[in-house]
Amino acid sequence: MDDPDLTGRTAVVTGSARGIGRAFLLALAERGAKTAVHYHTSDAAARSVADEARDRGAEAVTTVRGDVTDPGSVDELFSSVEDDLGTVDVLVNNVGDFAPTHWADIEFETWARVLETNLNGTYLCSKRALPGMRENGFGRIVNLGNASSEKGLVNPVNFPYFVAKAGVIMFTRMLAADTQDDGITVNAISPYVVENSDAFPEEIPRGRPASFDDLVRPLLFFVDPESDYVSGQNLEVDGGWLPETV
Repeated sequence: MDDPDLTGRTAVVTGSARGIGRAFLLALAERGAKTAVHYHTSDAAARSVADEARDRGAEAVTTVRGDVTDPGSVDELFSSVEDDLGTVDVLVNNVGDFAPTHWADIEFETWARVLETNLNGTYLCSKRALPGMRENGFGRIVNLGNASSEKGLVNPVNFPYFVAKAGVIMFTRMLAADTQDDGITVNAISPYVVENSDAFPEEIPRGRPASFDDLVRPLLFFVDPESDYVSGQNLEVDGGWLPETV
């Protein structure tokens, strides 16, 4: 597969000041996209990523602050991007809090925040981006899931995260069906352990966590304008992990 040419396309990656989101945004910048670095509290980090995106070839760059769990904030976020860069063509829903605590010990505010950032944020940002994509007859939405979400994987530790990611995969499939006549594709990338994960299991597939590059490769395939018949898919980047091994 050739590298996609994203010249003239506007891309928003939520939570792109750090980690996976940063890697995703810079990869899109390298392919010529106009990029919006989204952040909630990491203003300095977002400005640093914006500078790097310019250096890597982005046609234009802006930074935008917003809370993806708040409808009004999401509307302002996208309005700002549209004013600066034009209608959003590529949306990567990357934001999602993590709570590695036993479910009974999680504070309600944390429980709610995990569900809201992962699932509600994906819903709100996608809903706000869709009218412009439909009007232009083109759109690429990529959601971030979690390996084995489709298998109903759960654990007493971090339970709301598993629930939210299962919802993200269901939402991905539903939205793909609902946009199949609009020139829009909706797909998901679901990693297991990534190089910036907070904790690592004793045994990791292939002896290492997924690198950011491992996740960037499927992203570039999904956002490619030529990948117009691939929608509703969830690609697990897990090194061959088998959670049901006994």
